[in-house]
Amino acid sequence: MEFPEVLRLIEDRSVAFRAAIASAPDLDVQVPTCPDWTLRELAQHLGDGRRRQAAIVAAGPGVAPPERTDPKGAPTAPLDREALDAWLAESTGLMLDAMREAGPDRGCWTWWGRSQAPQTSGAVARHQIQEIAVHTYDAQLTQGAARPLPTDVAVEGVDEFLTTVSATTVPWPFTPATIDLHATEGRSWRLTLNAHGVRCDDLAADAEPGDMAVRGAASELVLYFYARVPLDGLETTGDTEPMEQLADWDPNA
Repeated sequence: MEFPEVLRLIEDRSVAFRAAIASAPDLDVQVPTCPDWTLRELAQHLGDGRRRQAAIVAAGPGVAPPERTDPKGAPTAPLDREALDAWLAESTGLMLDAMREAGPDRGCWTWWGRSQAPQTSGAVARHQIQEIAVHTYDAQLTQGAARPLPTDVAVEGVDEFLTTVSATTVPWPFTPATIDLHATEGRSWRLTLNAHGVRCDDLAADAEPGDMAVRGAASELVLYFYARVPLDGLETTGDTEPMEQLADWDPNA
């Protein structure tokens, strides 16, 4: 996906999140999928996070994030509805401005140093689509109006999660396995888990089946990755233990 399209999807999901917040009758209700937060706290988290990413991208390459990670001093989200909407829009705008200024290939600090994803502003932008998209789902779900992630966001999200979050060079500590993931939209991936770590590759149409397979709409796959829906809501074949181990494993622990 080209960088301008990535930025467009960030803006699109940010607008959808703001719409979900604006339409909520009560911002002090608990978010079912983020039970430690109310809707207001979810909005605070999303706004603060985009400001933090703006500062990280603007700082360029580094072994740690900049100490001051908010270009506007980490203001508290306003209580007034109109002011909150404007603050959220400004938060997204600050991040998008920093990303446009940096371009997709400039290096910056990321938390995924041992994955397949590069440590660049372009990779950060890809990840931001998913963070905002999943939290938009959270906000919609809180009002009983959850919608699937848009297809382009979701298919991109499966690939982004597998290469950024799942992939690692930390040796896999369990029995080696291969996991095939199939999005009903027509794309498939293979995770190889072994002593070299976890690697994601596109799955060839004529490949022999892996040890297990997971199939579902791309939106459902992404929501499973982020613990919004259970694995048993997806179609699986083979032993699901490697997928369950992968979900619980922290390679940086």
